[in-house]
Amino acid sequence: MFDINPSGPRRLLRIASALAAVVALAACASLDHPPLVASQIDASSLGARAGVIDWPAEDWWRRYDDPQLDALIADGIKGAPTLAAARARIARADAAAGVARGALLPEISGNANSLYQRYSENYIFPPPLGGSWNSDNRLALDFNYEIDFWNKNRSALDAALSQAQAAVADEQAARLVLTTNIARAYFNLQRLFAQRDVSLAAIRQREDVVRLTAQRFEAGLDTKVEVKQADAALGTVRTELAQYDDAIGVARIQIAALVGAGPQRGDTLAASKGARAPASAVPAVVPLDLVGRRPEIVASRWRVEAAGHDVDVARAMFYPNVNLVAFVGLSSIGLSHLFGAASTIAGVGPAIHVPIFEGGRLNANLYGRAADSALAVSAYNQAVIDAVRDVAEALASIRGLDRVSAEQARAREATTDAYNLAVVRYRAGLGNYLTVLTAQTQQLVQDRLDADLRARAFELDVNLARALGGGYVDASNVNLSSASAVPAAR
Repeated sequence: MFDINPSGPRRLLRIASALAAVVALAACASLDHPPLVASQIDASSLGARAGVIDWPAEDWWRRYDDPQLDALIADGIKGAPTLAAARARIARADAAAGVARGALLPEISGNANSLYQRYSENYIFPPPLGGSWNSDNRLALDFNYEIDFWNKNRSALDAALSQAQAAVADEQAARLVLTTNIARAYFNLQRLFAQRDVSLAAIRQREDVVRLTAQRFEAGLDTKVEVKQADAALGTVRTELAQYDDAIGVARIQIAALVGAGPQRGDTLAASKGARAPASAVPAVVPLDLVGRRPEIVASRWRVEAAGHDVDVARAMFYPNVNLVAFVGLSSIGLSHLFGAASTIAGVGPAIHVPIFEGGRLNANLYGRAADSALAVSAYNQAVIDAVRDVAEALASIRGLDRVSAEQARAREATTDAYNLAVVRYRAGLGNYLTVLTAQTQQLVQDRLDADLRARAFELDVNLARALGGGYVDASNVNLSSASAVPAAR
């Protein structure tokens, strides 16, 4: 330490800077070069194309105009444990960024100590202090500031901020997964309700046939065989009705669990008759802007940024660590003189730590951070591939459903005509019961297909909203078309 004088601190800083520069040149010689990490994938290489599309809104589920679904998703967003955990991770990442930010600021601490001790007679203390018992007291403000010559602390802060941004994107990803899972489970429940309605209609229909068959039997037009066949067909549909009732009960419980509620929450769910069929415009191609609207991709990109900054931190650890330290306060032997003017102490000076031989620890740490960076890039690439695949699959399925629905409409019309004709002929005694039963079975199949296709349309629309990011847009001011490779450690 040095006494404070007008030119002392400036001279010390000049000396410290010159010394640090000289030692840094020597330290660089021991820095190894880790291998290049993987390059970030370009979505256009996977078939994504630029273009204007109708992106889903953040509250995309409201386009179905179903208040029951709106209420379920609102409950899920409010109380689901998955979102609570995601928000906790954001808070943790923000706290880590606060810790990293503190390293860029000076540290000032107040310290006081009083040590009662015996002073050696064979040391620096003259008699009568030597050989006596007394207290050694210090009351001071201590100052410490690390001069971030190599951007180690700045890079650590940038890494922490990137991780915080990734946590925010993760929360949006969790929100999207939750809302789409609720919507899919809800539309599956509506499918079960529709299938149950088909069974009820089939029961009424087959009850009519049972009555007609009984009348024909009494008139001697049918045998007991036709009566038993009609009863068996009715029993089959009633069995299916019971199965759908069981499936509806399970689906209600699953939805209640998704929204973070008990089973009784599902008991209030009823068949929805007014849900608006999906009418959103289907993109012609996989949109290139997907990389900025899919939260998983954005989170992965932020982790790539964080990993790159961690490599910079590991690289900076090869260079000298320069701290400016200072203190001012009071110090005395014995408490009686502690607060006197003569007990004043003060000092300022540099503290330099130079890594010379670390047993390979610094190089191993650098290689590890470079490997983490490569893993982050690989995760980003996989997220892009998965997103492009999800959109492509959703688009292909929607287009395929359009073709299937057109064919189903024609088949449904023909089946209905065949059934009506078979009943008319049976009533007039021109046909047998087997013809009616066959036409009735085919009509039931078509009714179930209609219900499945309607539910499938909603499911595919939800899948498309999920694949397109569900209304999420990265709000950070980051150029998504920046360098496609994470820089290697130099």
